[in-house]
Amino acid sequence: MNRWKKKQAATVKPFKRSALAGDSLGGRAGYFVRRAFINIRQNVFVNVVTIATITLALLIVSLFLLVFVNLEGAAENWSERVQVTVYFDKELTAPEQSVLHDKILSLPGASRVSYVSRDEALKRFKSRLRGQETLLEGVRPEVLPTSFEIALKRANRDTLGVENFVAALKLVPGISEVQYGEEWVRRFNSFLNFMRLLGGLLGGFLIIAVVFIVSNTIKLTIYARRDELDVMSLVGATRFFIKAPFLIEGLIQGMAGSIIAITLLYGLYEGFLYNAGSFLTFNPVSSGLEFLPMEYIGGLFLAGAMLGFVGSLTSLKRFINV
Repeated sequence: MNRWKKKQAATVKPFKRSALAGDSLGGRAGYFVRRAFINIRQNVFVNVVTIATITLALLIVSLFLLVFVNLEGAAENWSERVQVTVYFDKELTAPEQSVLHDKILSLPGASRVSYVSRDEALKRFKSRLRGQETLLEGVRPEVLPTSFEIALKRANRDTLGVENFVAALKLVPGISEVQYGEEWVRRFNSFLNFMRLLGGLLGGFLIIAVVFIVSNTIKLTIYARRDELDVMSLVGATRFFIKAPFLIEGLIQGMAGSIIAITLLYGLYEGFLYNAGSFLTFNPVSSGLEFLPMEYIGGLFLAGAMLGFVGSLTSLKRFINV
């Protein structure tokens, strides 16, 4: 009997662990990716709902970004109209123009300085009264002042920047009368600050809402597969082994949602440009309307990937202790 037991023990081969997941980092990563795609194929409807939710959420955010970016561009164009004008009672000689031009341009904040002669001032005056030129019959250039028109750098176009520049400008010898539309500058900058504050508040609210919606949607998808998680835990799978395919699945869902959202946004943008002439009195292309810059597109793609990943990570906490 003992001889038979020894023979049986000698013929039994030791158990070897399956190499399904692979022992190397690359082997495990490949297994987790394959497992994630298998999960997606086995739960098509649930994944479609999740991707659609991420797509809709990112589309709303990207539409807001598109509007905000173009408003910022329009504000930038409007801010170029902020300029300071220095008036003179006499026509300046060429040496006087050169000296004053260099002194003004050397001031911090000055971007461009141009001299406007009396003849040029009268020509501009007539162009503004096009169709009513008879009102200027007998008007001589000598009745109009000469001036320097000064464009400011972008950082100096706010109310404080303009006031500081004007204060420094008045210290330049030979300059006394300076005008810059103080009230218009103040109102314009107040409007810009209000729009930026409103954009920040709306953007923050949208981001919070998007994270909440996507996280709860992913939570529902994982809840529907809670039995699978329980079985894997019972057979001794580690936390990382259980979570990794779900995290990769969330990453794939987020990237797919972001790509679809960006594609839909571009389609809406092109459709708007194509049909804008039928309900707008201006051409949006010539007015500077543009699509999102590449850094924003890249940011949306990364945001979608992070939404899927973080949504899966937070949702798994309910079933797996981190």
